[in-house]
Amino acid sequence: MNVRIEKSWAEALALEFGKPYFASLAAYLHDEKSRGCTIYPPGNSIFKAFDLCPLDNVKVVILGQDPYHGPGQAMGLSFSVPEGIAMPPSLRNIYHEIETDLGVRMSSSPDLTPWAQQGVLLLNAILTVRGGQPASHSAIGWQQFTDAVISTISQRCSGVVFMLWGNFARSKAALIDPSRHLILEAAHPSPLARGAFFGCRHFSRANAYLCANGRGPIDWKL
Repeated sequence: MNVRIEKSWAEALALEFGKPYFASLAAYLHDEKSRGCTIYPPGNSIFKAFDLCPLDNVKVVILGQDPYHGPGQAMGLSFSVPEGIAMPPSLRNIYHEIETDLGVRMSSSPDLTPWAQQGVLLLNAILTVRGGQPASHSAIGWQQFTDAVISTISQRCSGVVFMLWGNFARSKAALIDPSRHLILEAAHPSPLARGAFFGCRHFSRANAYLCANGRGPIDWKL
């Protein structure tokens, strides 16, 4: 896989790109493509979260698990889908929590690019998926790579808010230095969590922390 990624991330993660596991990961994806498998997101969007949010700009990390596996959905940003695609239930619940927490009215746009451009790293722990097969790339090496991403942010940055939703994301808390960052944990916004996500107030809490640390708030309204 020819890695094309924003410069600051390319420099910070250079050692990861050179490790044997990453070469194996790239070979696996190449083999799947050569056999006619559909892989999401498109190759030029695999590292979109990084391209839109350079390392020094990271204020908030929202961690997802793996990309949406339906046609046209995955765009390289966790929880986000492009304009014209139906809003996923989890994102609908995220919007509901923002409206309740901040007293704003969200738009119907499911594209979270404006968040990324403000410093929200919308990171999936697994960066690719085979079409129609959720979690199909969960064991090919992506988690080793994104664990390194989380550790890099923890070590190189300060005053970052990590939003960890659901047991999978919460398991990554061990990679984060709580003396340097704010870790916010909650149930997953999926309807399967039966509303346990609601009332977490992560968005107002994130902005309060960012302001207290002189970083400026995120405009969550879309």
